[in-house]
Amino acid sequence: MNTNLSGKTAVITGGARGIGNAVARSLAAEGADIALLDLLEGVAEAAQSIAEEHGVRALGQRLDVTDQGATVAAFEVIAERLSVPQILLTAAGIEINGDSIDVTAAQWRKVIDVNLTGTFFSVQAFGRGLLTAKLPGSAVLISSMSAEIVNVPQWAASYNSSKAAVRHLATSLSVEWAPSDIRVNSIAPGYVMTELTRQIIEREPELEADWVSRIPQGRMARPEDLTGLVIFLASDASSYLTGQQIIIDGGYTAV
Repeated sequence: MNTNLSGKTAVITGGARGIGNAVARSLAAEGADIALLDLLEGVAEAAQSIAEEHGVRALGQRLDVTDQGATVAAFEVIAERLSVPQILLTAAGIEINGDSIDVTAAQWRKVIDVNLTGTFFSVQAFGRGLLTAKLPGSAVLISSMSAEIVNVPQWAASYNSSKAAVRHLATSLSVEWAPSDIRVNSIAPGYVMTELTRQIIEREPELEADWVSRIPQGRMARPEDLTGLVIFLASDASSYLTGQQIIIDGGYTAV
């Protein structure tokens, strides 16, 4: 199975930490040059660490993925300094839990803007670059098992809705861009112990035991547990796979 990514540039949104950073390191280990996009101030340092560890070219830029113009500009910089990106992982995302009747307009729009609109702007800029350059590529959009089920006991209608939309965004673009050999798939992680997850658990400590009790494998995922799947989808090993959502949740949705 050929998973070598040498000569290709991979863009990872939300790449300064968590799932995005873990996947970025795994893609670099396969030879890809890396561009991290994140709101966090440490994104440049995170990219430098990857470059030093894996001997690839890497750059980190601060970016608000909900800003369409800034996203277009970021992809242009990446193309100039590295090469036209042929791999994309959209890992930027947020979650706001709470009873739906109490959700404010600002909270709703923030979740939809980051998770759905930000994902669209990123994959739009990615696709435009490939179509202009007449290059093939692979986009992996991070959805969630929450696109398939309603998580309990917490309520997160905005998050669930945004991730279901991300899934269908991937399907829609996969059909639109298939003639140009641009593949678009989504992955649907279950509970992953990221900084976002830790913040939720700190506010509601009882959730961790509840979540783990519902996972057949008996633990939450580590960010590194997702890397093999993303490498497969990013590489030529999955050249005939597009328009699919793959759930990776330790068996949570199988029960």
